[in-house]
Amino acid sequence: MRLIISLSALLIMYFAYGFYISQTEINVIPIKLKRNESNIFYDYKGIINVHSESSLGSGSYSQIVTAAQSAGLDFIILTDLNLFQIPYQFEGYQGTTLALAGGKYSYLDSRLIYYSKDKKILGDNLGEAQTRLSDLLSQKSENRKDDLVTLAHPFKSGYSWSGEIPSGLDGLEIINLKSSAQRAWDISKTSVIWSLFTYPFNPQLSFIRLFQEPTEEISLFDQTSETKKISLFAGAEASARAVPWDNFLIRFPSYQKSFELFSNHILLRSELTGQYQNDRQKVFSALKEGHFYLGFDLLGDPKGFSAILEKGHQTFLMGSKVKYEKGLVLKAEIPTAPSDFYEIVVYRNGMRYATTNSSVLNLQINEPGTYRLQVRVSLQLPLPDGKKWLTWIYTNPFYIE
Repeated sequence: MRLIISLSALLIMYFAYGFYISQTEINVIPIKLKRNESNIFYDYKGIINVHSESSLGSGSYSQIVTAAQSAGLDFIILTDLNLFQIPYQFEGYQGTTLALAGGKYSYLDSRLIYYSKDKKILGDNLGEAQTRLSDLLSQKSENRKDDLVTLAHPFKSGYSWSGEIPSGLDGLEIINLKSSAQRAWDISKTSVIWSLFTYPFNPQLSFIRLFQEPTEEISLFDQTSETKKISLFAGAEASARAVPWDNFLIRFPSYQKSFELFSNHILLRSELTGQYQNDRQKVFSALKEGHFYLGFDLLGDPKGFSAILEKGHQTFLMGSKVKYEKGLVLKAEIPTAPSDFYEIVVYRNGMRYATTNSSVLNLQINEPGTYRLQVRVSLQLPLPDGKKWLTWIYTNPFYIE
């Protein structure tokens, strides 16, 4: 009898706490904010590092793109693992979402994401693909205009990178959702289990409370960007197959949930028009040149954010190389001031350089260096968590030489 009473009390407490946290919405800016779109740039968001049932995932191509449409994505790049015949025939617009096809390949102890503007394949087997990747990595990335090679999850256990970053690498993932989950598990298994229990009541909170800043990845990126041009990426690592029974019972977390967490926001000077070939070129060029920022979309839609470098009447997007001279101004603006305490932080060569608590930044640049920005917010999470600082926006660097 006592056991039944105790279990009943625990269930009542569980559902009472669940009701408490279900009332919590974490949005750093209003959901229905009327955004003043930039007169210069257009903001489109997309996802990379996605697996289908052809490799590690549980969904078909059409199911994945349907989830991308539901998540409001403008583009998605499918990257099945060690799939040597990339399904370029699947590329094109499906609804309002531009579906693109790339690949993810085992290389040394790590994994690389590859996308070709010219729809090349790396080979018919893993040996040929690795040989071709080795050749691409030995070239300077700026000399390869038609290929994009990105290092996935550089510190994921079992798949981490060792040694120097090769000159041919275009980018590295500082955000990888599976790496983030693994890091949370290593830090506190109890906290992860607690999040799983509270997930049915508030999925948004369950992820936010576990997320840790990618300090190792950021440090590696900053060290590398001091000597070569490189871009930071967010990888969904989406497979909808986090538990062994996904194919039979549930797909957890769903593709849509994975797509709603973090995304890559490209900034374009002209709109996407719905014409596959032209828009494919625009998306590729923006990713290749680093003209994008990473948004923690689960905290709030960052669309409307801008960061530019002004030189007289010229404007340069993040990812640009600019010769230093007097009069350079770094400008940034967020859609509106977050409801929680926040700061825009400018980093120069990996070190904190300037900070403002305003929604608008105007910073005179007085010396060369590699400059990037983070917009950080201090969130009040429900008990037992309390205050937590998280980065809402990461920009790619401005390279001032």
